[in-house]
Amino acid sequence: MKIAVIGTGYVGLVTGTCFANSGNEVICVDIDVDKIDALQQGKIPIFEPGLEQLVSYNLAAERLMFSTDLAKGVSSAEIVFLAVGTPQGEDGTADLSALWTVVNGIAPHLQEAAIVVTKSTVPVGTNARIFAQLEELTGRQCFVASNPEFLKEGAAIEDFEKPDRVVVGVREPSTAEVLRQLYEPYLRTEHPFLVMTPESAEMTKYVANAMLATKISFINEMANLCERMGGDINDVRRGIGHDRRIGFAFLFPGVGYGGSCFPKDVRALTAMAVQNGIEPRMLHAVDQVNQNQKAILLSKIDTHFKNDLSGKTIAVWGLAFKPRTDDIREAPALVLIDHLLANSAQVQVHDPEAMANIRQVYGERIQYCRRHPQALSGADALVIMTEWSDYKRPDWEELKQLMRSPTVFDGRNLYEPERMKERGFCYYSVGRPAV
Repeated sequence: MKIAVIGTGYVGLVTGTCFANSGNEVICVDIDVDKIDALQQGKIPIFEPGLEQLVSYNLAAERLMFSTDLAKGVSSAEIVFLAVGTPQGEDGTADLSALWTVVNGIAPHLQEAAIVVTKSTVPVGTNARIFAQLEELTGRQCFVASNPEFLKEGAAIEDFEKPDRVVVGVREPSTAEVLRQLYEPYLRTEHPFLVMTPESAEMTKYVANAMLATKISFINEMANLCERMGGDINDVRRGIGHDRRIGFAFLFPGVGYGGSCFPKDVRALTAMAVQNGIEPRMLHAVDQVNQNQKAILLSKIDTHFKNDLSGKTIAVWGLAFKPRTDDIREAPALVLIDHLLANSAQVQVHDPEAMANIRQVYGERIQYCRRHPQALSGADALVIMTEWSDYKRPDWEELKQLMRSPTVFDGRNLYEPERMKERGFCYYSVGRPAV
């Protein structure tokens, strides 16, 4: 099929590349000239394992193209995916200004039988508004579908090619059938293709992310309670996770969630509920617990250093909001670094992928270390904020010699408290007794 993907952010680039890789002819369109120039050379603007190789392969096969020409991209397309950003507005709602710019821009160039598919995360009812807007602009009823994405940063290609499910929201069965054919290569192992109304499809995306965010906030709140009552959250997690009704997914305590999806989508769903006369008490709580959790190590650090961080050197391992990405949007590490700098600490950081993005935020106010042990040189403490594999089995004797004081604040519970005590470290984690 001939496909146009409007927007070359995370979702658009992965979507376009994966569809090209299954044999379709794909053109990805963006207004950012520099980004398109780089993509045409196979250089991608994000870190996502395997994506750069896949882009280069499909560029060479001439199945994947990049352009700033919206008319060129849309005029020959059978399916047009809208994958532009919908960032959080000041009131918590999704900002759809870029989406409406694109809808207005594609209208004159749409083939009569073309299907417009919303891939962006949008408020419930947006599909209906797009349908009405295109009808007004084209003078005909266009085919408009919703197809929310469920991609995890760091595992996006696998998620796309081996989906748990594909959700489409349509008005007519014929549109669903075209999309079923498009997704057929990814449904061979009986993954479900779920057809529903556009409103239900839009809602599914928000509810899925809100549910996962709820699990994270819940286990973090229980971790904090365990600390107060002498329990060990890892034992509790095992005790409940083996219950098939609960499971282990997203039940890892830590310093809170971040990224481009969970925070934004929980708040957008909250705003939608309020607009429709529902008081979303649980959603408010999920967001508030998460905001508090991002600061959970700050109080431990302040207490340990008797509220005096001036002149202290703090090493930070992990800056991205999760491993296998360079995304620092709403990353807990930002809250930590802001606090350390505000209290006159010297900050030495390492992350396998996110340091360039962090440098754009902090400039030369912090020290960037090429190797993670280097960050511990002269450090009064180490703080772990992201569970990169690089950090899971360090040489503790080497690190102890590098540090001024053998103190570790582990925001991801990577190590066992008793082992850390045996190694001679003062060790703090989340939801477990300090040693």
